[in-house]
Amino acid sequence: SKIYRQYSGYPGGLKETTFDQLIRKHPERVIEKAVWGMLPKGPLGREQIKKLKVYAGPEHRHEAQKPVAHPI
Repeated sequence: SKIYRQYSGYPGGLKETTFDQLIRKHPERVIEKAVWGMLPKGPLGREQIKKLKVYAGPEHRHEAQKPVAHPI
């Protein structure tokens, strides 16, 4: 299965999270991490990822912009 890894830079600082754990706890982060993997790694990519808004459920604060829901 898919494993997401985070390393703090310190000895013993590697944390591993499985896809199942991440989708249960923070379902929006799966999409955010997938999009981040496709963006350029640099100042432009960091600015673009700031504009990404992902919500776990149907409730959001962007009614005026007429967002489009994409089933996953």
